[in-house]
Amino acid sequence: MAKSFQTSIIYLAGGCFWGLQRYLERVPGVVSTTVGYAQGEGHERPAGGAECVRVEYDPDALPLEVLLELLYWVIDPTAQDHQGNDRGPAYRTGIYWETGAGGAEAAQTVTSSLTALQERYDHPVMVEAAPLANFEPADDWHQDYLQKNPSGYCHIPLAKIAQASDKAERLRRDMRDF
Repeated sequence: MAKSFQTSIIYLAGGCFWGLQRYLERVPGVVSTTVGYAQGEGHERPAGGAECVRVEYDPDALPLEVLLELLYWVIDPTAQDHQGNDRGPAYRTGIYWETGAGGAEAAQTVTSSLTALQERYDHPVMVEAAPLANFEPADDWHQDYLQKNPSGYCHIPLAKIAQASDKAERLRRDMRDF
């Protein structure tokens, strides 16, 4: 009989959503991903929305702290409104959580994680952190784009995408040691 588990959801913005989705899909404990736009106004690429990935995950297999460290590993957290070659507010970095069950715990984890991240940098960390105002899924052709188009553009180094599973395991192991 398969183990039943309760999933959690977090929304991660890290520049172009194609590469971030491909990277996160390789992380054990991620159940599903959907690319879309968070914190914008309107529909179909909402104005002011950040490209982000809705991540459904098993918090027992993948603690939120580990998932956030995996995000930090593939972004420049000091960059404002850009990652890689992508420029503009749609490519900002961010972490958004739902305000329902578990929302307060997610907010506390995110805040604590960003505080620890800031201690690693001399420049301000520019990762937006807020309760999710809204999320609009992107068109179907954006979903799993790099699976459908393996030579498509990606600002995340392919080596990091390939190492996602190993990096997640090392982070989980390191967390257990504390």
